[in-house]
Amino acid sequence: MANASGPMSVAEMQAFRIAITDERIFKMFLILFTHILFIYINILMMVTLRSKSTFGETARYILFGHMLFNDTLHLGVGLVLYVLGAFYITLMRAACAFLVLLSATTFTIAPLNLAVMSLERYVAVCFPLHHCQLATPGRTRLAIPLVWAVGCINVLTDVCVLFLGEPAFYLAPTVCTIEQLLVAPWQGTKALALNTLLFVSVAILILFTYVAILVEARSASSDKASTHKALKTVLLHAFQLGLSLMSFVYVFLESLASQLPFAVYGQLRFLNFFVVLILPRCLSSLVYGLRDEAFKPLFKQHFFFCGSFTKVRPP
Repeated sequence: MANASGPMSVAEMQAFRIAITDERIFKMFLILFTHILFIYINILMMVTLRSKSTFGETARYILFGHMLFNDTLHLGVGLVLYVLGAFYITLMRAACAFLVLLSATTFTIAPLNLAVMSLERYVAVCFPLHHCQLATPGRTRLAIPLVWAVGCINVLTDVCVLFLGEPAFYLAPTVCTIEQLLVAPWQGTKALALNTLLFVSVAILILFTYVAILVEARSASSDKASTHKALKTVLLHAFQLGLSLMSFVYVFLESLASQLPFAVYGQLRFLNFFVVLILPRCLSSLVYGLRDEAFKPLFKQHFFFCGSFTKVRPP
């Protein structure tokens, strides 16, 4: 490992041991508490969705449930990676690659799921007579594995190329971060290009659905209340995409911070991790769920009764 007084790469800085201090213990507690709290909230929201049969038969709520599952999995894997890094627990690169693949895939799936949810609202408003035929529960559930297939392409190509070219690479122990698996310059360039293409495409699609619904809202034959509600939903999806985009710039900010002195890098890395990577993913699903008029009352009952579901009787 490079000396702390000399120039170090991002990967070397991530693997550099820092003494356990009161400040570091507080930061660990804050991150652990935030992860556990929002994992609990997400699980509670998933249970709430299952408490009412109509939620499982509606495309919008099926996709919302998938959003919750994906965000919960992402937070769970992120918590594991944080604990491993905080205590400098090394893993074989094969195990690390699996965790990184899962983390990167769930990160990529978030905007893809938003795109599918926006399309569902577009069909519901602009083609209301065909919505029941197009957005069936079966077709919605079929879209989910397709989203996962697209979401894992980026990191899966890295894993496959490295495994086929140098399988012994995965047998060595390492501190588990995505930078530890980037051994060639083209990997970072490819990831940047694919992520940029992903977010631009989803942003264009959300913009298209918003404009289409806005045009429909001005039509004399449209259901004004339903259309304006759909407009607000698509705007919410745009806000959620913005939260996901904050996570997208995490690696870029990490790289910039690595150019600063090591002590400054340590502070900025924590802020970057907590504000840019954790909070947006924690808030995205919660904001969406609390806005939904049908879901919100049931969730509040579940939450305030501390998981006692006897108070909520599904129809």
